[in-house]
Amino acid sequence: MKYYTMIDIGASSGRIMLAEIDNKQLALQEVHRFKNGFNRIDGSDRWDIETIFEEILTGLSKLKALGVTECHLGIDTWAVDYCLIGMDGQLLQLPISYRDERTKDTMEKVVQEIDKETIYAKTGIQFLNFNTLYQLYEEDKDLLAKTDKILMVPDYLAYRLTGEMVGEVTNVSSSQMLNLETGEFDADLLELVGIPREKFPELVVPGTKVGDVKADLTESYDLPKIEVIAAATHDTASAIVGVPALGGKWAYLSSGTWSLIGVENDAPINDRPAYEANFTNEWGAYGTYRFLKNITGMWFVQEIARNLDYRHSYGEMAQMAYAVEPFLQYVDLNDPRFLNPANMIAEIQAFCRERGEIVPETTGELVMCVYSNLALAYAHELKKVEQLTQETVDVLHIVGGGANVKLLNQLTADVTGKLVVAGPTEGTAIGNLLVQMIAAGEFADLAEARTWLRSQIHVEEYPPNPIADREHLKKYEEKIGV
Repeated sequence: MKYYTMIDIGASSGRIMLAEIDNKQLALQEVHRFKNGFNRIDGSDRWDIETIFEEILTGLSKLKALGVTECHLGIDTWAVDYCLIGMDGQLLQLPISYRDERTKDTMEKVVQEIDKETIYAKTGIQFLNFNTLYQLYEEDKDLLAKTDKILMVPDYLAYRLTGEMVGEVTNVSSSQMLNLETGEFDADLLELVGIPREKFPELVVPGTKVGDVKADLTESYDLPKIEVIAAATHDTASAIVGVPALGGKWAYLSSGTWSLIGVENDAPINDRPAYEANFTNEWGAYGTYRFLKNITGMWFVQEIARNLDYRHSYGEMAQMAYAVEPFLQYVDLNDPRFLNPANMIAEIQAFCRERGEIVPETTGELVMCVYSNLALAYAHELKKVEQLTQETVDVLHIVGGGANVKLLNQLTADVTGKLVVAGPTEGTAIGNLLVQMIAAGEFADLAEARTWLRSQIHVEEYPPNPIADREHLKKYEEKIGV
């Protein structure tokens, strides 16, 4: 019996998963789950990273009771946010969330100094106003002067466990500061933000051993002996590793708070058409590039549920949507106004009123509005993928929590005209696991690992219905101006 532990933390929740591998058979269980979210502290939206770390230790302490005495461990989280470490090795402040307003106008300042085309040619990364580049541009200079190291969130958590500082490339690449040619931080962009290279740690690839969990933590919390492996620490990178694709031309949709849609490439595409389409080339595991578009996702449904004081479960909300006709309105869910509104329901309704669209009123109408427009956004971006890669996609794999939403899966199949294969819903944790297993010598490479994965999980297939829903895509593109 071999044990692997996956720490998987998203913007709204975190969990510790345990994988038991017995004679190549996978048994997966959730050991610990906790809520996550940012809070308004000292005038900024911040992550309570210390509480997150305590929750991790609480979860790891439960492993012993399950009979685990020794295991590997990998961490994945969201991207772009970072922790500032002082000269004494301590955290200088709680990290600020990417949804904080401090960078809403920063991109305009930055591109006055280095133009967009140059930044894209260097990094190949999609322009989002919360990328680490813009956050560091706005960071307090006195605080940076006191900073010894800047660690991305998962690298900070690994540091707290092991005492070792590394920068895992799948997450660091989201910063929009790594140069595609040199494989290092770009000198011009470092100069732009006024930060020397030595304030960042050594870059490592997925599968690198970070270190063992410190003895004092093991003793204090009665933990198993744990070796920390650098997983693909960007949760999207882990999710793509966990796509159970067996061949052919396939695309992926990592569906969670955010939606990431694209293809896995062996080389970046950072030409002018990709720049104009604002596609990203985030670094993936094993020398790959995640050529994708980062668009909105289940954030809308999460916020609608919150605005309704969680009186309905997500499953109940989806059932209510079934009773509503799809595509009654066309809404650009990627409009910046939806990034962090005070009230999502009111914001959606205001958008529709301003544009003469049918205003959704009931819970079912609101959820169907979101699902319909998510499916249309997916179809639009998948069409772009095919144009930019000059290849036709046969299958769209949906992984992550959104793979559970049957209604959205079918709408996506209908609008794209592609076969949708949904699952695993635990794609991020499973991708984290596969990197650990490859590092441990269980598989020779990712292809072998994915073949094994397909034998261990159940997926749902959604063939597209032969209906006229694809006509909605043209109307949607005309209405939102893309």
